[in-house]
Amino acid sequence: QVQLVESGGGLVQAGGSLRLSCAASGRTFSSSTMGWFRQAPGKEREFVAAISRSGASTKYADSVKGRFTISRDNAKNTLYLQMTSLKPEDTAAYSCAEKLGFLLTSLPNEYTHWGQGTQVTVSS
Repeated sequence: QVQLVESGGGLVQAGGSLRLSCAASGRTFSSSTMGWFRQAPGKEREFVAAISRSGASTKYADSVKGRFTISRDNAKNTLYLQMTSLKPEDTAAYSCAEKLGFLLTSLPNEYTHWGQGTQVTVSS
């Protein structure tokens, strides 16, 4: 059974930075395509970024392109999301997600396993 545990969330001022981590277990990490999603209160879950199994390919939502960077360390079974130039509208619960296969997708229902999420709050 795949388990995903996020960490690194918190309260930050607008313009600040945070790095989220997602520790994975239960499957060979390098066989999983990974993604980050977020959900603000009263809103639908939103795609943030995805990364291929090797880390060579990435995909971003337009709203975070140029500000966020997704990466992974397969030796450490860990996924990262470096967030810079944070805005109040980035406030949400951020979750990592896992899927088999090589396709990078922004569709939540294509992902099989999910973490519990970590809260990011950006103050103005």
